[in-house]
Amino acid sequence: MFRISIFALGCLAGICSAQEKLNVLFIAADDMNNDLGAYGHPLVKTPNFDRLARMGIKFEQAYCNYPVCNPSRASLMTGLYPDQTRVRSNGGNFRNEIPSVKTLPQMFRDAGYFTARVGKIYHYGVPTQIGEDGVDDPASWHEVVNPRGRDKWEEERIYTIDPVTHNLGGTLSWMAQDGTDEEQTDGIGATAAIGLMERRKDEPFFVAMGFYRPHTPYVAPRKYFRMYPLQMVRLPVEPLDDLVDMPHAAWVDRPYQLYLSETKKRQAIRAYYASITFVDAQLGRLLDAVEKLGLADNTVIVFWSDHGYHMGEHKLWQKTTLFENSARVPLMIASPKHRKTAGLATKSLAELLDLYPTLADLCGIAPPQHLVGKSLAPILDDPTQSVRETALTTFDTLDRVNRPPLRPRTVGYSIRTERWRYTEWGPEAKHGAELYDHWNDPKEYVNLALAPHMQETVAKMKKLLGRHVAAAVKKPNL
Repeated sequence: MFRISIFALGCLAGICSAQEKLNVLFIAADDMNNDLGAYGHPLVKTPNFDRLARMGIKFEQAYCNYPVCNPSRASLMTGLYPDQTRVRSNGGNFRNEIPSVKTLPQMFRDAGYFTARVGKIYHYGVPTQIGEDGVDDPASWHEVVNPRGRDKWEEERIYTIDPVTHNLGGTLSWMAQDGTDEEQTDGIGATAAIGLMERRKDEPFFVAMGFYRPHTPYVAPRKYFRMYPLQMVRLPVEPLDDLVDMPHAAWVDRPYQLYLSETKKRQAIRAYYASITFVDAQLGRLLDAVEKLGLADNTVIVFWSDHGYHMGEHKLWQKTTLFENSARVPLMIASPKHRKTAGLATKSLAELLDLYPTLADLCGIAPPQHLVGKSLAPILDDPTQSVRETALTTFDTLDRVNRPPLRPRTVGYSIRTERWRYTEWGPEAKHGAELYDHWNDPKEYVNLALAPHMQETVAKMKKLLGRHVAAAVKKPNL
C-alpha cells in the first residue's frame, strides 16, 4: 500500500516510469492528396488507411500551411508559419533563419524520449537525395536511417514526359517495377522503422517514418499498377470555361499540362494511384508491428502528408497552387487515450502546424512558448468540436520554376472556413482574388470574388484573412 502511494506521488510529480509515457509513431507521405479510399475515392484502394481511420480520428478538412515540401515541413516541425520560419522554397533551411528554435522531435528528446528518423521528414530532393541526409536537422534525432532501394538503383529506366532534362522529381515520371515491396526505398524504410520500434519498445520513443511516395517519379512494384486498369482511370470532367475567371497568379504554367494526350494522363494518374496503394501496404506493415510488439495501448499514431496534389483538376498537375486540391491534406490521429471516439471523422478545420501542440498535449509535455498552432486534442475528445475558425495556406509564386518572366511575382494567402475558400494574390488583392462556395461548388469552378451579390461575404472573408495573416507574420517568441 505504501509503495503504491509513493508510485502515485511519483507520477503526479512527472517522474513516471518509461511505461507510463505514450510513444509516438509519426508517419508522413510525400505529395499525397486525398485520393484515398479512406476519404471516399471510388477507385483507389487503401485498406490500411481505412484501418488507421478506424483506430482514430480522420480529419476531413486539414490543410498544409504551404503547398511545397520544404516550407510545409519546416512549418510543421517548428510549429511556426512559413512567414515566421522564412522558408518559402525548397532551397531554404530554417536553422539559418531561426537557429534557436526547438523542433517537435527536439521537444520529445528533451523530455527523455528516444527520437529517430527514417526517410523523408525534413526536406529531401526526390529522387536526387534518396539515400542521403537531405536538408535534415541533426539536433532533432538520436538516430537516422536513409533508405535507398531498387527504385533509386534502376532510376535510368524510369519513364518521364520530359526526356530533354530528365527531371524525374519535377515533372510526371513513373515506372511499374519488378521485384518486391521490401526492395523499394519505402519498403526498406518501413523495415527499418519496425526494427527501431522493436529495439526501443521498452523505453519511450518518437519514431518518424517518412515515405517518399507518391512523390514523382511514381514508382511501385508492378502488382500495384495492375490494380488500376487504364480503362478504369477517370480524367476530371470540368466546365470548358473553368479557367476564365481565374486570376493569372492562381494558375501554374507547366509546359506539358495543356498538351498531354488522354492516354498519358491516364498513365500518370494510374501510376500515382499505384504509388498510394504501395504506401498503404507499407503503412499496414507498421500497424501490424505496433500490434505485434504490444505497443497499441501506449502509442499515438499520426499520419500526414506535406501538401495536396493536382492530377489534372483545373488542367493543373502536381502542387504549388492555393486551390483545395493542393492545400488540403490527409490527416489521421489514433490516440490510445481516445478509444471512445475511434473510427469517427471530423469536419473541424486543422492546420499541419497544429500537430506540434497536439502531440505535446497528448503526451503530457510542456510545449515551448513559440508555438502558434492549436491543440487538436479537444477534437479527439469530441469530433464535433472546433479549435479554429479558419485554416491558412500561403504561397509565393517565386517558387514556380516555370513562372513566365512577364507574370509578376506575388504572394498569395488563402483561408478555408467550413463553407468558403477565400484567396488574395498580392497586397489588397492587387493581382486578383478568389472566393469559392464549397457547399455548392466543392471543386472550385466558379470564382465569386467579383460577383456583386457576394461582396458582403467577400468583405467578411477579407477581414478573417487579414486577422489570420497578421498572426502568421508576427515575429515568433523565440
